[in-house]
Amino acid sequence: MSILLYDLVGRDPARPFSPHCWKVAFALAHKGLAYESVPTPFTSVPSIEGGVSKTVPVIRDGDRVVADSFDIALYLEDTYPHRPTLFGGEGGKAMARFIERWTQFNVNAWLVTAAVVDIHDCLAPHDQAYFRTTREKRFGKRLEDVPLGRDERRQAFHANLEPLRSMLSVQPFIGGETPLFADYIVAGAFQWVRVTSTFEPLAEGDPVKAWFERCLDLHDGLARRIPAAA
Repeated sequence: MSILLYDLVGRDPARPFSPHCWKVAFALAHKGLAYESVPTPFTSVPSIEGGVSKTVPVIRDGDRVVADSFDIALYLEDTYPHRPTLFGGEGGKAMARFIERWTQFNVNAWLVTAAVVDIHDCLAPHDQAYFRTTREKRFGKRLEDVPLGRDERRQAFHANLEPLRSMLSVQPFIGGETPLFADYIVAGAFQWVRVTSTFEPLAEGDPVKAWFERCLDLHDGLARRIPAAA
């Protein structure tokens, strides 16, 4: 029986977009595990598996239900140790913890300000109401005011990516010669914007963009199968 992945979607159930769900989709593919995506809009999340979590991703693997992308990755690593490793050992787990925090503060936090209106617009009407209310409370302003000046602010965002850019000058992936869960953490963030918005956060010729293109091609083009927003 396939693993179930509760996947955040908008109006189109075939276009999952959550950065955290994408981490898990990449991780499942990395492990070579078959899974079934369960399209789940924002307002349906509280009903998943009897209310096990307020957020996605959530997976069901047989009689096990696991929430939180990092906890899911740890579960997959421990439960399927003979399949390709997501971490490469305890040091890799610690590294991925750092990458997760770095991504939250330096990548996700900026990308959401750039794409928040586009994310809203891809949702069904009842989910748009929820999203607008919660995000306007979070940002303390009208949703439409959040992305103002995003083109001018993109240069500062590019500067924040310099450690990643520099590292990619000596190796093709964060994990080294091949990707690890740390790569999927960052790639999930860029896939989030790719699926929901026509805004391009990365410049042509940027090594980070080249790395993301490599990530899109991983696992028989898993992420590239979802067309970019148009």
